[in-house]
Amino acid sequence: MSTKMFKGTFAGAAVSLVLSFNAVAAQDTIKVGVLHSLSGTMAISETTLKDTILMLVEEQNRKGGVLGKKLEAVVVDPASNWPLFAEKARELIEKEKVDVVFGGWTSVSRKSMLPVFEELNSLLFYPVQYEGEESSKNVFYTGAAPNQQAIPAVDYLMNELDVKRWVLAGTDYVYPRTTNKILEAYLISKGVAKSDIMINYTPFGHSDWQSIVSNIKKFGAQGKKTAVVSTINGDANVPFYKELGAQGVSAEDIPVVAFSVGEEELSGMDTSPLVGHLAAWNYFMSVDTDENSEFVEKWQKFIKDDKRVSNDPMEASYIGFNMWVEAAEKAGSTDSNAIQEAIIGITVPNLSGGYATMMPNHHITKPVLLGEIQDDGQFEVVWETHGVVAGDAWSNFLPGSKDLYASWLKPLECGSFNVVTGKCAGSNQ
Repeated sequence: MSTKMFKGTFAGAAVSLVLSFNAVAAQDTIKVGVLHSLSGTMAISETTLKDTILMLVEEQNRKGGVLGKKLEAVVVDPASNWPLFAEKARELIEKEKVDVVFGGWTSVSRKSMLPVFEELNSLLFYPVQYEGEESSKNVFYTGAAPNQQAIPAVDYLMNELDVKRWVLAGTDYVYPRTTNKILEAYLISKGVAKSDIMINYTPFGHSDWQSIVSNIKKFGAQGKKTAVVSTINGDANVPFYKELGAQGVSAEDIPVVAFSVGEEELSGMDTSPLVGHLAAWNYFMSVDTDENSEFVEKWQKFIKDDKRVSNDPMEASYIGFNMWVEAAEKAGSTDSNAIQEAIIGITVPNLSGGYATMMPNHHITKPVLLGEIQDDGQFEVVWETHGVVAGDAWSNFLPGSKDLYASWLKPLECGSFNVVTGKCAGSNQ
C-alpha cells in the first residue's frame, strides 16, 4: 500500500471514528429545546426565560442529569416573529431531535407552533398566563388561565376597591382579545352596564399613549370609581406607564392592574409614578419563603448579577421543568407518549411555600396573588387566595366553551369534550 493510500485510509477511519463518537455522545445526552425571543419587541420579557431554563439545565446536570444522561440545551431565537416560532419549533424537533421544548410567551406564538407539536407529537411547556380556550395533549400550560389571574383580579377590584367602571386595555392579539371577551361577559354577569366598559387595543411595540391615556382619564371622570385592567404586552408597557405618570394618573384615582408586567419589566423603569398600581400573578419575588430565597440566590449567582430580579413566568418555567424531570424519571423515558401519561398528577413545590400539581387538562394548580408596585420595583402582596386554584381550560362565561371539558386521562383523552352532545370536538384527540 502506498503512503498516499495509507494516509487516505487512515484519514477515512479517523473521520468514521469521530462520527461514531459523536453519535454515541448524542445518544448519551437528552436535548432540551429553548424557544424564546431574544430579539424584537418581546425580548424584554423572554430573554430571562431562556436564561432560567439554562440555569435549570445546568443545575439538573450537577444532580446527575435525567435517567443517567446529561441534558443539552439547544437555544433558538424566533425573534418576536410569530410565524418563525413554528419554523424554529420544527427545526428543534426534526433537525435537533430535542425531547422537549420550553418556550413561547404570547398566545399568537403558541398558536403558531401548536400545529407543529401536534403533528410531530412533541412536547411544549408553555410558562406564561394566557386566555384559556385550549387544551392540547402536546402542551403543558404552567402559566395562569383566566380563572387563576384575570377573574380574581377583577373580583378584588370590584369587592375591595368598589370599582364600577372598567377600562380593558390590551395589545392587539389573541390573548388580550379573548381574555377581555371573558372579562366583559363576567362583568356583565355581575351587573355592570356595557356603557361602563371601555375596551382599547394597540399594536405590539406601541409608543404614543398620550391620547389613549387622556381618553382613560375622561372615561374615569364620570363620578364612578374606575380601574384599568391591562393586558398590554412587551416593551409597550414602558411608554404606557410613563404616560400615566406624565398625565398624573395615580393609583388612588384610577388603579391599573396588569397581567403582563412583573419585576423584569419594572426593573428598567422609573417606578416612582407607578407606586400603588397593581399586578396579578401567581408569584412575586418578594414572597417570603425559604424556597424562594434559595431560588433567587441561585438565579443571581447564575446570572452573575445580585440585582437581577425574578418573576412569575420564571417560576412557571421552574415548575414545568421540574414536572418534566419528575415525569421522565417516573416513566423511565423521555418519549412524548410516556411523559403525557406519567405527568398527570405529578406534584412539585412552587416558590410560594406550596405545591403545584399537573391536572388532567394539562393545566396546573396555582395560588393567586395581587401585588402593589413599590418604589423599589418590587411588589407588596395585598391579597391572595386561600390555597391553590386549579386552572380551567375552558371559560364558564363564554357560550362557546362553557359546555366543554378537558381531560387527557384514559378513557376520555380529549381536550374539548362537549358535556351536552357527549362528543369530543377538535383534532387533537
